[in-house]
Parts: sequence; structure tokens; C-alpha cells
Amino acid sequence: MSVNALLVDFNSYFASCEQQDRPELRGRPVGVVPMLADSTCLIAASYEAKKYGVKTLTNVGEAKAKIPDIALVVARHELYIDIHHRAVKAVDEIAPVRKVLSIDEMVCDLPAGYKTPERACELAMDIKHHLSASIGEYMKVSIGIAPNLFLAKLASDMQKPDGLVVLEEQDVPAKIRHLDLRALNGVGKNMETRLRQYAINTIDDLYRQTEDQLHTIWGGVGGNRFYQKLRGVEVAEIHNEMGSISHSHVLPPDLRTRDSALAVLNRLTQKAAMRLRKACHTTGHVAIKVKHLNAPTWETDTRLQATHDTLDLIHAVTGLWNKYPARKSGKSATPLQVAVVLGDLVPDASQNFSLFGENPTKEKLNAAIDALNTRFGKRAAYFGGAHQALEHGRLAIAFNHIPDVETES
Repeated sequence: MSVNALLVDFNSYFASCEQQDRPELRGRPVGVVPMLADSTCLIAASYEAKKYGVKTLTNVGEAKAKIPDIALVVARHELYIDIHHRAVKAVDEIAPVRKVLSIDEMVCDLPAGYKTPERACELAMDIKHHLSASIGEYMKVSIGIAPNLFLAKLASDMQKPDGLVVLEEQDVPAKIRHLDLRALNGVGKNMETRLRQYAINTIDDLYRQTEDQLHTIWGGVGGNRFYQKLRGVEVAEIHNEMGSISHSHVLPPDLRTRDSALAVLNRLTQKAAMRLRKACHTTGHVAIKVKHLNAPTWETDTRLQATHDTLDLIHAVTGLWNKYPARKSGKSATPLQVAVVLGDLVPDASQNFSLFGENPTKEKLNAAIDALNTRFGKRAAYFGGAHQALEHGRLAIAFNHIPDVETES
């Protein structure tokens, strides 16, 4: 079987972007943080920091204890998105990018004439050299080459940083038997537990199962798909409609109060509403969540008539917030992070609107606010409930979602 997929995985992406952009950080342990506070966690760590056991989600206080001179930098998501788009363009100039998987990963189809391991490796080295020349020498990548995306992803994780690994059909399971089950994309904590219930403790054990056995273990066709992917078959992707829009924000110490948390939620809701309209969808479900420093997470939700109107969503969130437990003497909970999630999304074209039509004043107001914020920045026009939080709830990147800077800043 020929190799067909080439996956490019940027190493320690956020930290590498900072080191590329700021020469004084090169060669130093670097931690990227959402804010400068010992109570928060790193969202990225450079390889120099990882050598000391400091990695993503390490508490800042713990990172400082392990590396007293660690350079802590506040995340600059606009920079990371800009470099991402430049990197996709650079890779596509060498090999056609089939799909962007996340902010730091993309998969390429191998052109005719490059489907042997030797020729594919030549192409991979061309990509590495072109990225170094056009983006910067600190933007290192690990590249995996395989018959399908599943094995290419696995190969890219096997040698970091700056790796290049080829997995052919005949290499499985021998070349990957040393890996943990969790190294396989699609085997998370719950699936690992289920596999162990069937006495599957190693990749060799997993590979020996028949397709019917995996169908039973997975409880459906997911097992058949996994069986085929593990053997190098390119399984067609299942198309999923947009499921939800969410925004969350870790509160800095000076905003860890009930009123300030609501202001940040209001700001996040206004951002989510603008993003919803740009995606040409409506929502019929709103949920909010509050994580605490010293108490369990609190969350609640509500359903509403399908809408993409900012005021409708603010009113829904405010109504939910009224359920937030009041502080009791000696038992106060300190909010650490707030989130808003818009669900039950429906494309505008599929929406059954009200019998009496939409409110033209609302539509004009939303359009005017979106136009002003697109042209002059997100603080040009907003509803007053977010005033206290204008400097917060800004652009943030989830690794499986590349934000639109114009909409989400």
C-alpha cells in the first residue's frame, strides 16, 4: 500500500510563536499564560521548559518552583492566528493542504509521484525548509507520513520536536506496540477503561481483535471504522453540522466577584451573538457555567425561541444568572472561570421564523453594531452590561477552532 497522507504538526506552537517573534526568549524556558497570576495555569510551554517537567496546564506557582527563571508571557492569540494562516499558505505551496485540523496541525494529500516513503520524505524535508525560510527557524514541525490520516497523526506524535516518521501498513503493530493505548486517536480515558474490561491492555491486544469484536466493544460502526483506520484504510469522514458556539474566560484576581463575573459573561454573550450571526445560524439553547476556586462548578441552562439577537441572548443569560446561588456567610464561593454556550444551532436557511415576522428594528440594530465593531474594533459599540469587562474575554484559541479575528477579538 502506498503512503497517501502527510500530517504537519507544529511543536509547542504558542511558545514557539513567542520565541520566533521575540529573540530574547529563544533558548529559554517559556510558559504562555492567560494572565500574570500564580493561580492560573500554563496554556503552553516551550521544549526548554518541558525538560524540567513543566507543560501545558501546569500551575504557574508550580512552574516557578521548578524553574525560578522561567519566562512567563501573556498569550497573544492574534499573533498565533496570523502565523497559522501564513504557515498554511507556506505548506500549501509545497504540498496541497487537504484540511486544517487545528491551530497547529494540517494534513496534506501526497501528489502523484510522491506516494513512496522515499519521495514523501523528500517532500517533508522541503516543507520543513520552506517553513523555516518563510516563517522562521523556531517554528519547528514534526511530520508523520502514512497510508491514511489516522496513522499519519500517530506517526507525527512519535518523534518530537522536529521529527519525521513514516508508518507503512506493514509497520503496524510492530512499530507502534511500545505506545500506550491512549496514544491512538479515538481512545480516550473512558474508551481505555472499556478496552481493559475486555482484557485489551496493549496495542498488540487491540490489533488482534476482529472487526466484529471491535464493533461490539465500540457499540456500533465506530468499531468498524477504527479497525479499518488501524490497518491503513482511509475511512470517509463523517460530516458534522455546527453543534455549538461557546466562549469562556478565566477571571483575573480583581474580577473574581459576583458582579464582575456577570459583566464578563455579558461580554462573552455579545461576542457569541456576533459570531452566531456571521455563521448565519440561530440558537435555541443557552447554558452558562461558573468554575470556582473553592467550590464545585455551577451551571444551568434554558431553552428559548430560535434567535440570533444579542438582546434576546443577554436577557436569557441574565435570567439564568439570577439562579446563581447567593453567597452565605462563611461559605462564599470565588468564581474562577465563566462560560456561555449556545446550542441547538440551526442554519438561517432552515429556520422556521415567527408567523408574525422578525423585528426589523432588532435586525437593523444588530447589523449596525456588527458593522461598527468590524470596522472600529469590538469596543466601538456594545450593550452596557459588559462595560466593566471590556478589557477581558478577548480572543482565545481552542486547538480545534481557529477564531475569526474580525468577529471574536
